[in-house]
Amino acid sequence: MNILLTTVFDYPHAGGLSTHVTTLKAGLEARGHHVDVVSISDASPVKVKLMAQGPSFLINKVTKGKGIIWSRNARQKLLAELIKEKVKTHSYDIINAQDTYATFASLESGVPVVSTVHGYMAFEAVSKGSVEEHSKEAQYLQQMEIKAFKTTRKVITVDQRIKNYVADQAGITATAIKNFIDIDSFKPDSSNKMTFRKKHHVSENAKVIFIPRRLTKKNGVIYPAMALKEVVKQFPDALLIYAGSGEEMGTIKKFVAENNLEKNVSLLGAIAHDTMKEYYALTDIVLVPSVYSAGVEEATSISALEAMGSGAPLVASAVGGLKEIVDNNVDGFLTEEKNVEELTDAILQLFSNKDLSETFATKARTKIEQEYSHLAAAEKYEAIYLEALNQK
Repeated sequence: MNILLTTVFDYPHAGGLSTHVTTLKAGLEARGHHVDVVSISDASPVKVKLMAQGPSFLINKVTKGKGIIWSRNARQKLLAELIKEKVKTHSYDIINAQDTYATFASLESGVPVVSTVHGYMAFEAVSKGSVEEHSKEAQYLQQMEIKAFKTTRKVITVDQRIKNYVADQAGITATAIKNFIDIDSFKPDSSNKMTFRKKHHVSENAKVIFIPRRLTKKNGVIYPAMALKEVVKQFPDALLIYAGSGEEMGTIKKFVAENNLEKNVSLLGAIAHDTMKEYYALTDIVLVPSVYSAGVEEATSISALEAMGSGAPLVASAVGGLKEIVDNNVDGFLTEEKNVEELTDAILQLFSNKDLSETFATKARTKIEQEYSHLAAAEKYEAIYLEALNQK
């Protein structure tokens, strides 16, 4: 098949959706399909700024939430133009839209469309502070989600909870296909641990905690810093490394400064996806401390899957799809969200017990190979595409 993946967001970029697209593309191509991607990044930066970013900023100053709606509509228009141009020169069997407004843009092309739902658009906008809870703008975004669910040929969700959400909101039966990783790219690489530490200026003796997360409230990124305050009392050489950017950067910096933790915390900002592999290899523990925020829970976290596939012991919050990934005390630790004491205890246990860390890492890798391969997921996507093409 000739397949087109579409999104109104930037591609590639640092984030789960972009990683999903890259990995799905690799899996489908390994099965013999031709796959292209069209995203807002293919549009003229000047057009994006003039049509979406600039007006959105100004409109949001007047009424919070209206700006994001303007931006999404403008991005839809720009993406629709790009898709139509692509379809003129390429014959696609199907388009797989990766978000609500990409669905609308893709439908304009006349090519059959299926949609992957990665989260809860309206609730996530509230969680990020872009839209007021229960506002007309939040209700509008939810109505657009429902419209997208109902107008696409097939809906795919990245976990069971989102599948239930689609059913509750739109009466549509979606297919849940858990997130996945390229198991050949994200694999244990302990032999290069010290090489990567030297490359990234990390002490050979440091006890490293790695957080591969965007710095947003729903990712609970302040809680590792709070736990570190206690961890350094037993392990003064502990180093907390954040790889991500976002609105919580200032909050973390303030806490770190107030508690004299500057030498124990490294804020890298967003880093390349390939570089993530090196940090997974050099770390001692990976944290995915997500929290429940404004109706939003973590889906099947790609960061958690990558950590487990890379042989890094994982500590994650017991929320959302993370509970589906981690078998507590078997292949990782699950801690109560926002519970700094539990998070601290999990870190200290892994730092103090090398055998436990190695056991978690080995069992986690086995699970990833058996349940979260990108090749197996691509086969499932292919089946959905064929169903959609046979749909009258």
